[in-house]
Amino acid sequence: MVKVEHITKRFGRVVAVDDISFRVNRGEIVGLLGPNGAGKTTTLRLLSGFLCPTAGRITIADKSVVDEPIEARRQIGYLPEHAALYTDMRVEEYLTYRARLKGVWPRRVRARVDEVMELCGVASVRRRIIGQLSKGFRQRVALADALVHEPPLLILDEPTLGLDPNQNRQVRDLIRSLAERHTIVLSSHILPEVEQVCHRVLILHRGRLLADGPVSELAQRLRRPRRVVVQVHAPATDVRAALQSWVGPALRQLQMEELSDGWCVVRFQVEGEDDSRPTIARQILQRGWDLRELRTEDLSLEQVFVALTNRTLERV
Repeated sequence: MVKVEHITKRFGRVVAVDDISFRVNRGEIVGLLGPNGAGKTTTLRLLSGFLCPTAGRITIADKSVVDEPIEARRQIGYLPEHAALYTDMRVEEYLTYRARLKGVWPRRVRARVDEVMELCGVASVRRRIIGQLSKGFRQRVALADALVHEPPLLILDEPTLGLDPNQNRQVRDLIRSLAERHTIVLSSHILPEVEQVCHRVLILHRGRLLADGPVSELAQRLRRPRRVVVQVHAPATDVRAALQSWVGPALRQLQMEELSDGWCVVRFQVEGEDDSRPTIARQILQRGWDLRELRTEDLSLEQVFVALTNRTLERV
């Protein structure tokens, strides 16, 4: 659906996007991440055709954003971070106007406007003036606008901006359901939200692409020691000595917490590729201790993001 080949965008002497390439397949939800000033919004504006690249090529559904701008833009529904709505219009009036402007078949306009209002949770305020709505409702009107012409590609820049926790969850569920019919590229600073929704992430830093892949794969590439959590019913001193004996020199950063009911929670890192959990479970049971939990902790997207953006600009 999206093919980005060596795009660069300069504003005078400032290089906002520096020779990045990636692809997005049909039906994928891809998160575009990076610190402030990394080039995320510029990249989304390049994808949407709002800006032209200084160098490189972008195609949307095999249509060049530069050479075939009208055809390319017909494939896109774009929700900018700060959507410019006509605040003196009513919700239904505004979405009807936008549907006609975007070329929705005249006999289909009314039904399609009703569909997106219901889908985005603004049907109850259809007769309200947009300028009188809360920030959260205005954001949902903007999302309905992006969807109204049924584009195959959605580009969403901070789609949950201004939403309360309940609305936030509703939008996340909506984005997941839209993946059945749309390809989605979204940017957000709420990393746990991205981790829940996206199949893959792209991480930008200072205009360059640092990483591209599922969170689990990026965590593996960092080659951090495996972190293990054990919850066992035994004295903490005995558990510490036993773990040091079972795991040996590969044991790192052992942390212990004694609970009031006699349980002990242990967290530690294990270097190397071997999985020590079968040995630990077997030894605990042989000693007659009760075992309530034994698992590994994967790096979160936030941990991966911090680790990558604090490193050099070399791609992981």
